[in-house]
Amino acid sequence: MGGYIAKRVGQALLVIWLAYTAVFIAVQSLPNDPVTIFLNSDSAADPATIAQMKEYYGYDQPVIVQYFSQLLGLLRGDLGYSLSSGSEVSARIGEVAGSTLVLAGSAFVVAVVFAVALTAAASLARGAKLRNLLLNLPPLMVSIPVFWLGLVLLQLLAVQLGVMSLFPDDSFLSLAVPIFVLAVHLSAPIAQVLIKSVQEVNTQPFVDVLRAKGASESWIFYRHTLKNAAPAALSIAGITIGTLLAGSVITETVFARAGLGQLILQSVTVQDIPLVQGLVLLTAVVFTTVNLLVDLIHPKLDPRIITARSGSPRALAA
Repeated sequence: MGGYIAKRVGQALLVIWLAYTAVFIAVQSLPNDPVTIFLNSDSAADPATIAQMKEYYGYDQPVIVQYFSQLLGLLRGDLGYSLSSGSEVSARIGEVAGSTLVLAGSAFVVAVVFAVALTAAASLARGAKLRNLLLNLPPLMVSIPVFWLGLVLLQLLAVQLGVMSLFPDDSFLSLAVPIFVLAVHLSAPIAQVLIKSVQEVNTQPFVDVLRAKGASESWIFYRHTLKNAAPAALSIAGITIGTLLAGSVITETVFARAGLGQLILQSVTVQDIPLVQGLVLLTAVVFTTVNLLVDLIHPKLDPRIITARSGSPRALAA
């Protein structure tokens, strides 16, 4: 297990380093340095001011010096300084990250609950028509754009029914509706994979043995099938973190919520490249960390992952 953990952690660090390198190369490939691009629309910015700011932010240094300087800063949690506000990028992100964390975290939990409930309903449904209807819901859910569903609910609840405000007001619906919008789209791929995995588990001989012993379908599902089908759904749940972050940006924009979505929009609008770079790196770190946690949880659900990688006779027998 120790070797497995060390390998996964090493892979995660490698991915983060490659993400940083790719972002750095992308920034260096721009026609000008970030300071010049940021001040390009400011007619009052003279060459002396631009040179002074480039020196202050370190963009007058050789590329290799900038690369390792920013890399060391990343290791210390220092993402540089925002050109638009002059404050630390990490501080600017920290000011709004809490709101996005609440939205994204709540949406993820609700999405998992949706996926499990839909899988249970589809697997235990008695009528063929009802079962087919439930099985066709995930493709429908994943095809609904997040922004479209958000605008429809905002129009219905805020404009027509007047039960919620167009802007966040700390009410229950102002948070519950964005969570629901994000969870619907996110739960679809998890439900699709979980349903497929449940169907595959139900073909295993041990399920037939349990049925022969008189076990009910619901007892088999909750005590055995769901646990054996969980690893596949856990993998797709980790992959959908990228969708979750992108959906959070769209949802926050539609519902005018202060968060990373608004910050990304503002930083792109004013061409604050250090802030954009910090947000991209944060996304890469979050995505990699979540998938690392998924890899570490997998052996708890299926110990054969460890034994199979070790090549032991027990693994080969399994």
